[in-house]
Amino acid sequence: MNAGDRVRVERAGVTNEGVLMPSSTPDHLVVKLDGGYNVGIDRDDADVEILETDVYDIEDAQTDSSSSEIEFDDDLPTVSLISTGGTIASTVDYRTGAVTAQFDAEDVLRAVPDLAGRANYRGRVVANILSENATPEVWRDLAEAVKEEIDAGADGVVVMHGTDTMQFSASALSFMLDTPVPVVFTGSQRSADRPSSDNVMNAVCAVEAAKSDCAEVLVCMHATESDDVCALHRGTRVRKNHTSRRDAFETVGAEPLGEVDYESEEVTFRREHAERDEADPSLSPELDGDVDLLKFTPGMDVGRYGEFLKESDLDGLVIEGTGLGHVHTDFVPVIEDLVDDGVVVAMTSQCLWGRVCDRVYDTGRDLLDAGVVEAGDTLPGTAKVKLMWALSNLDDPAEAMTRSVAGELQQRSVPWE
Repeated sequence: MNAGDRVRVERAGVTNEGVLMPSSTPDHLVVKLDGGYNVGIDRDDADVEILETDVYDIEDAQTDSSSSEIEFDDDLPTVSLISTGGTIASTVDYRTGAVTAQFDAEDVLRAVPDLAGRANYRGRVVANILSENATPEVWRDLAEAVKEEIDAGADGVVVMHGTDTMQFSASALSFMLDTPVPVVFTGSQRSADRPSSDNVMNAVCAVEAAKSDCAEVLVCMHATESDDVCALHRGTRVRKNHTSRRDAFETVGAEPLGEVDYESEEVTFRREHAERDEADPSLSPELDGDVDLLKFTPGMDVGRYGEFLKESDLDGLVIEGTGLGHVHTDFVPVIEDLVDDGVVVAMTSQCLWGRVCDRVYDTGRDLLDAGVVEAGDTLPGTAKVKLMWALSNLDDPAEAMTRSVAGELQQRSVPWE
């Protein structure tokens, strides 16, 4: 019995059939099921039947790197591929059948041969983490790396990133970096070992977007469940709204900035955007880490949270309030004390669509009197990142929360589907 054999494994009343994969431990079998998932099975008491031998050449699949040989072409633009880890740069952990972030940018080129001939590529690794482990320090390193690539002549940058916190990183770079070329975040909801993986199409469309005339930070992900179009979202207006669908990302409160047709490779922009120019990029990388995001829910213990906020020694607080931007009236004195202590407190709405307006009801007016600033229709996560940046880079961060800096706050909130 060898890796690459098709097997049927029975253990504890459960039968699994598929291709046997390499395992990093003698205690486990790893079987790739016909649906593309990998399952780890304890060898103890497992009954294994070999159905067919050598149906898949594992060794060739792991060592063949011919597809990564991309020759330089003077007629092609240069796109920098920056890897931070995530599912798009993941491989299988053959002990458990799960995926883990291990690939660098060169591995991405090997994994996506369709990238060949579209651009000249430079690759670098900024981090090799799952995106839940991203920190402001990673954002700073990433922003500095992107600027260095643009300074070195890159015509566009593609950032390979885990999807779970991509919206935060894209927001951070939107505020930290003034870019003359496209900076495109992309990732995949499903890993490359699965038949339904979205990694190839997302990577290809991201490279096409990086060659476009849009000089903004974008997120490029599937627009539908089909392999037809990728949407281009502004980095400060996008949100991941589903755990696993391939079209999980949406622009909130508006249509996406544009799209990339996978078949025709045409990039189309449907809304106003910053255009590519010859200016040098500029960077304002400092972030204030003493900022929190608090989601208000009915029944919260005002005393406990009040003590926590007071002892946290915050510089800024973003509240995700109800409706037009409300909290329990007992929270108002707590917030007033924070403002009196110099904390910038900004209000957003957990409704996501629509905007904060604290002038309609008594609670809202009391919040305004307490010193809360309205963040309009800025998304709560984006508002946190913006306040971290504003506290470190602007003279009046509270005032900045009431206006658009990087397209995060729209002048009008209108219904859109």
